[in-house]
Amino acid sequence: MWCALTRDELPIGAAYSWAVRPDCGAVVLFSGTVRDHAEHRHGVSFIEYEAYESQVVPRLEAIVVEARLRVASLGRMALLHRVGPILLGEASVVVVASAAHRGEAFEAARFGIDALKATVPIWKSEHWEDGVDWGLAATAITDVDGLGSPTAPRGSLG
Repeated sequence: MWCALTRDELPIGAAYSWAVRPDCGAVVLFSGTVRDHAEHRHGVSFIEYEAYESQVVPRLEAIVVEARLRVASLGRMALLHRVGPILLGEASVVVVASAAHRGEAFEAARFGIDALKATVPIWKSEHWEDGVDWGLAATAITDVDGLGSPTAPRGSLG
């Protein structure tokens, strides 16, 4: 696994290359980028992320552990997030998952970003044309083992 929190630009190409393995026929890469709007906010110019830094990497690692329990063919998984100011178009988060087949790689990557948003203590402050405020879509932080799917048994992301 490759889990990190950084102030630096995210190494998207390196994360993709690292995830490639001969036993994995699929690599899925998700990159969340800063856009120019948010709910009820237009003209967003940048976002600034803050984190409870000592808790971030352990929680990212817990997501990868859980993803391995859910997706048996998961090869490699990277969960990378930035803190500090991030400009329009720049990546704030990258999730990369490799697996034997595309379905499993997509499932692992989807679980990775959804679990990251729900379980990792990272918050954003949006800067837009009329002001600055914390993101409106914040949710309570939970533990990764509490992220069940009511229709999918453990071992599947179905």
